[in-house]
Amino acid sequence: MSNHRILVTAANGQLGRLTLDALLKRVPASQIVAGMRDPAKGADLAAKGITVVAADYSKPETLDAALKGIDEVLLISSNELGQRVAQHRNVIDAAKRAGAKLLAYTSVLRADTSKLSVAREHLPTEELIRASGVPFVLLRNGWYTENYTASIPAALAHDALVSSAKDGRIASASREDYAAAAAAILAGEGHAGHVYELAGDEAFTLDDFAAEISKQSGKTIPYIRLPESEFKAIMLNAGLPEELAELIATSNTAAADGALFDEGHALSKLIGRPTTPFADTIAEALKA
Repeated sequence: MSNHRILVTAANGQLGRLTLDALLKRVPASQIVAGMRDPAKGADLAAKGITVVAADYSKPETLDAALKGIDEVLLISSNELGQRVAQHRNVIDAAKRAGAKLLAYTSVLRADTSKLSVAREHLPTEELIRASGVPFVLLRNGWYTENYTASIPAALAHDALVSSAKDGRIASASREDYAAAAAAILAGEGHAGHVYELAGDEAFTLDDFAAEISKQSGKTIPYIRLPESEFKAIMLNAGLPEELAELIATSNTAAADGALFDEGHALSKLIGRPTTPFADTIAEALKA
C-alpha cells in the first residue's frame, strides 16, 4: 500500500472531509487525492500535501483526468436525488477505464432488501459496480446520528421532537465513525469483494433520543408520534423541498419497521473501537 494513490470523490462534502482527516492518520498526504467540483475550495487540503483535482460527477471528462494514476477510489454517493444513478455511472465507467484496483462505494444499510426510499438509487448503483468488473467493496452505511441531531433546534424551539418513526430502533453512528471505516478500508488490504453492513453499536428509539435531549438541555422535550403525512406536512411548512421532505418522512416510517436497526457490529470492528454514543453526538450538537 506504500505507493498506492487514493482518490476520495465529493471530497469537500461533510463525509469527504472527515474521510480525508481519517486517511491522513493512516497514509502520507502524498498518496491522497481529493476530488471536488471546485478545486479552489480545497486550498487548505493542498496546504497539507493532498492533491486536489476537479471531479464533477456530471462531467465525465473531469473524472477521467482525476482518475489518472489512481489505484483506489472512494465513490461517495451523490446528494442529488433522482440523478444519483447516472452520476454514479460516470464515476464507475471512469474507474473502469482507468484500471482502478478497488472501487469503494457508500451505499445504504441492507440496500438489497431495504424499505428506505434511498435504496432505489443505491441498489442500481451497486449493480452497475458489480457489472463493471472493477474490484469493489460496498460500504452499506446506516443512518448518521447527525440526521437526527439536525432536528434539535426545531425540537427546542417547539418543545417537542416529532417523527413518523414510531418505536423503531435506530442503530445510527456518527458521520466520523463512517468516515473512519472508509479510511480503514482504503488504507488496508483484503477488502475487495466484501459487503459491509455498517451501523452503530447501540440502538435507540426516538423516545430515548428525546429523553437525552431533555437531560442535556434542561428542557423537557417529549417525542410525538405522527402519521407520515402529517410529519411530511410539517417539514413542507418549514420550507423543505418536496423531495427532501418525502425522503425524510418515508425514511422515518421505514425506521418504524426496522430499516435502520442492525446489531452486527461490523462498523466498530472495522474502526477498531466502539462507535460514538448518540449522547455524545447530541452533546456536540447542543454546543454548536
